[in-house]
Amino acid sequence: MIERIWSGKSLLYLLLLPFSWLYGLITTAIRLSYRLGLRKAWRAPIPVVVVGNLTAGGNGKTPVVIWLVEQLQQRGIKVGVVSRGYGGKADSYPVVLTTDTSPAEAGDEPVLIYQRTSARVAVAPRRSDAVKALLASEPPQIIITDDGLQHYALARDKEIVVIDGIRRFGNGWWLPAGPMRERASRLKSVDAIIVNGGVAEEGEIAMQLSPGEAIHLYSGRRKPLKQFSRVVAMAGIGHPPRFFNTLAEAGVTLAGSIPLADHQALSEAEITALVQPGQTLLMTEKDAVKYRLYAQPTSDWWYLPVDAHLSSAEGLALINHLVKLAEER
Repeated sequence: MIERIWSGKSLLYLLLLPFSWLYGLITTAIRLSYRLGLRKAWRAPIPVVVVGNLTAGGNGKTPVVIWLVEQLQQRGIKVGVVSRGYGGKADSYPVVLTTDTSPAEAGDEPVLIYQRTSARVAVAPRRSDAVKALLASEPPQIIITDDGLQHYALARDKEIVVIDGIRRFGNGWWLPAGPMRERASRLKSVDAIIVNGGVAEEGEIAMQLSPGEAIHLYSGRRKPLKQFSRVVAMAGIGHPPRFFNTLAEAGVTLAGSIPLADHQALSEAEITALVQPGQTLLMTEKDAVKYRLYAQPTSDWWYLPVDAHLSSAEGLALINHLVKLAEER
């Protein structure tokens, strides 16, 4: 229902407009308070690059963060990543991730980024605390923040916005009548706009998410998607249909698809009950960080990693700019 409302296919959004106006008033006031100096943002001694979005729901932001980190690492830049750690609940903050840190403590995305890149990652509700934790030991040359475009308490040197190229901005209204955290006019003040799928407009950087081979949760064994049959797909991400469409485009015939709420956690018994004997469970990499500990040698549970691919010239220019920024500070 919410997708129909946000996409403009339902007039029920009219009932939610008063709440949207209130949301817009509050968010605009917060941003203005920082611009006028009524509130002060904390500035790190190294460059901070925010990767965020204007809309609620999955836009492909985390794959962009991973891509940026890997590209910078390949060029010899020491990168740190900070996040609010949404979905996690630690005993105390900040949390600097280790191999023992669980998604229940740090959230799904920070654990995923840490596992994929081996970069130093820290989480805290106040992102400045996470940055300070990384600076305290082996300080990086540059900080990438996973989300936080609207977290103005942390000063930033560059802002990158990721847009879902298919859904874009829906009906254009603030939450909850529409998907917007900020209005589309905010794009005029950001440094780069990355469009995930669809058609990139002038001034935007085109990006595609490319799936790799599926990986077995327990053994780490890899298997091409074309070898799968009787697949039940599960996705607990911001926009589950994107995952199901990716599988369909790869030629995977689904016996079932199970959309979950973003960050929703299932028990071992609930995961096991999703598939019948002879069926394969295929999930997103973000889900896999939660359920890998449940997997057994006999579990036919797999996950699908995806990689961001940005249009070569624009993507290269963006990376070269960030390298220069890191080296000059």
